[in-house]
Amino acid sequence: MINKRIRELRLSRGMSQPELAAKLGVSKQCISNWENDNIQPSIEMLIAISRFFMVSTDYLLGIDNKKYIEVSMLTEKQIAHIQMIIEDISAEKK
Repeated sequence: MINKRIRELRLSRGMSQPELAAKLGVSKQCISNWENDNIQPSIEMLIAISRFFMVSTDYLLGIDNKKYIEVSMLTEKQIAHIQMIIEDISAEKK
């Protein structure tokens, strides 16, 4: 599951494997190995990946499907605006 989640998150950001590797401080081959399920990221790297993509480690591990957006650096007004946008988009899907 980790391999699929990493690939999906990377592609959703329009990033190449070398770009993600540079952001995480690992080699392109490391990203390729994770995505091809040849090796698993270390616990430390799992945490780094989750922070970079702003998802929980549970999400990466396939334990839950919830996605989170880090908003601690935003004002309450900005957070409320984002919540309204999410509600509008969710209403369109129904």
